[in-house]
Amino acid sequence: MSAPVVNAAAADDVMAGHVAEPVLEVQHLAVQIPVADGVLHAVRDVSLSVPRGETLCVVGESGCGKSLTSLAVMGLLPGGARRTADRMTFLGEDLLSMSPGRLRELRGNRMAMIFQEPMTSLNPSWTIGDQLTEPFIRHGKGGKAQATERAVFLLERVGIAAAGRRLVQYPHELSGGLRQRVMIAMALMCGPELILADEPTTALDVTIQAEILHLLAELQREFGMGLLLVTHDLGIVARVAHRVAVMYAGEVVESGPTTAVFDDPRHPYTRGLIDCIPIPGRNKPGTPLGTIPGLVPNLVGGITGCAFRDRCAYARAGCDGAIPVQAGAHDHGWRCVLSESVADSTPTEVRA
Repeated sequence: MSAPVVNAAAADDVMAGHVAEPVLEVQHLAVQIPVADGVLHAVRDVSLSVPRGETLCVVGESGCGKSLTSLAVMGLLPGGARRTADRMTFLGEDLLSMSPGRLRELRGNRMAMIFQEPMTSLNPSWTIGDQLTEPFIRHGKGGKAQATERAVFLLERVGIAAAGRRLVQYPHELSGGLRQRVMIAMALMCGPELILADEPTTALDVTIQAEILHLLAELQREFGMGLLLVTHDLGIVARVAHRVAVMYAGEVVESGPTTAVFDDPRHPYTRGLIDCIPIPGRNKPGTPLGTIPGLVPNLVGGITGCAFRDRCAYARAGCDGAIPVQAGAHDHGWRCVLSESVADSTPTEVRA
């Protein structure tokens, strides 16, 4: 049984997955967005770390702040949104104080993003070849001939046949799976050290999804990049992630090595997500899957205590106050009053 963490720096390291010389390091990130009723606290106190050559999956329900976290790292938040953090560095460079010009030098060059829907991310009026070669040339990696040669190489590398002929095609002439592969190739054009992938397989069927995930994992190993993968699918996490950060209502509620989180989930929300996954042998045909009762809380105006307590079967005295960050073995951390495993805890009641 683990005791609550009392050292603030140690707690930050546990929830961030502290490693030496990370590609990306974020401490206490918050994103506030002005809305009609006040201020939406969309991201609250998020800490994470992505080492070179490893994959961190950020997982949670829609609206929990996963995508905004990645957009905040890239400096691509919507107008009016305010980003604050104690620390946000890319290979040691401070992203918070970085000039717009320096950030433009990094984006698409040393750090790249794969967006959720390639049909809206690709420019419909530009050919695939123009969109692939433009960042390579703009960032001074080489001329048109070199850019075209690399574009063909990467299209072939991501599994697109007749790559040379694809360069003159437009996005609408490609299937969803091919467009997603083009987005991956585009992200790799300048040889980045970090890729942020925002649910890159959501719009694809299961077969193509598996191919894209396998491709991302293979390329990540081959090129030694850090990969931050945003998803709502724990099945994806189990297949590709070295570490996982579980988000709920704008904050990370549990993080750690993937095997540790899946084998011994410590936060009731993580346990609920895992119980929703159909597993052969555990779920008999015809029986209902697990569910998490209740609704995600309104984040306008802020939240005190645990944001999950009104939906939690283990809610008890103390859940409406300051919630400790607790630490287990192997950098496994969770934000909950429960110090023992959920499996060893006694439910109080299920909230409707």
